[in-house]
Amino acid sequence: MNPGRIDFEEYRLPNGLRVILHEDHKVPVVCVNIAYHAGSKNEDVKRRGFAHLFEHLLFEGSRHVPRGAFDQHIVHAGGHDNAYTTEDITNYYEVLPSHQLELALWLESDRLLEFAIANESLETQKSVVKEEKRERYDNTPYGSVSIRMNRMAYTNFPYWWAVIGDMETIEAATLADVREFYETFYIPSNAVLVLAGDFERNRAMALIDRYFANIPNGRTTIERPIFNDPPLTAERREIIREEPVPLPAVFYAYRVPPEGTDEHFALDLLSDILSSGESARLHRKLVYDLQIASETAAYVDSRECPGLFYSYAVASEVDCESAALEAAFEQVLNEVAANGVTEIELEKAKNKMEARTVATRVTLQGKADQLAHSALIFGDPGVVNESLGRYQKVTLDDIQHVALRYLTPKNRCTLVYEPNH
Repeated sequence: MNPGRIDFEEYRLPNGLRVILHEDHKVPVVCVNIAYHAGSKNEDVKRRGFAHLFEHLLFEGSRHVPRGAFDQHIVHAGGHDNAYTTEDITNYYEVLPSHQLELALWLESDRLLEFAIANESLETQKSVVKEEKRERYDNTPYGSVSIRMNRMAYTNFPYWWAVIGDMETIEAATLADVREFYETFYIPSNAVLVLAGDFERNRAMALIDRYFANIPNGRTTIERPIFNDPPLTAERREIIREEPVPLPAVFYAYRVPPEGTDEHFALDLLSDILSSGESARLHRKLVYDLQIASETAAYVDSRECPGLFYSYAVASEVDCESAALEAAFEQVLNEVAANGVTEIELEKAKNKMEARTVATRVTLQGKADQLAHSALIFGDPGVVNESLGRYQKVTLDDIQHVALRYLTPKNRCTLVYEPNH
């Protein structure tokens, strides 16, 4: 038995577009999801933030769809749409009543067909993105963590800048710049189209052929960055006092193997054992026993190339010494490295992981998203059905091994936030 298994059919159009079909007739709804293998790591250093900017621009009109009309078409059809950008991909989706399938395919094909973005749209979305950066990163307590951590953890590889980009490169973007980005990455052979839900197979394939088969592929090769950052050999550390934060806090980021590796699965479970629920090790030690933290967490920032294992604690009082947080952190991590974890902890983490994985595959959008992600990152959408088995194979020795190998000070970037009032 494979809980959460997603059955699918896959084929390619002559122009290189990869198509994945998952039929599910439980409800009369369909999800159209198209993902491009273009994230922030594919940007030129002088164009940081372009992948995310483009996520906004693609709702700003195409050859046959006027500016502002994309969302109106979807909403008037009774559906909803959205998109997101990561370091590795950009993903767009629409969820609609199943009889509106053709509308979604037409809309997505039209914005893949031709660059039709006007300068007015570019200037508007540059302002929107800059405001988003101010709100989410610049004017939020601890909002600079991911930006600072990326700059510390990577020196040569384009993970060193944030997906949101920089004010100056976003402001400097010209219509010619974004056109070049579009013509490089928004081509059929760099995309995966997933249909999930209530559709009839032959009709869906005919519609896909009608709307996508004649889109030219443009250039056929895309230069990909090669990970060449040297291993971390000593802790990289910053103390932040110039930002307004309410309480002291300590953030750690350890560089860890890419998504899909055996060690990635073990680290993912270890993050759960450390921080998921009130009985988790960090919460128990720092919040309950010592009462020096109000909040703790740990999680893996999964990426196509080596990612980051984050853990952090926010102090319980403004006069709490960050050194006390760090000492308690060290004690918890050293204990795992020295003695491992218990069978009960590992079993609990595996059960939680299974429940979360199955829950994300309840919705059509969740299924479509995971199929597209596996196709782009691993070259095989079927990988989506292997993850639960990989988690189940993780042993107690595997957990102790990754704690010993990766959660060490020499492989760590540390940010200490101190209130300035």
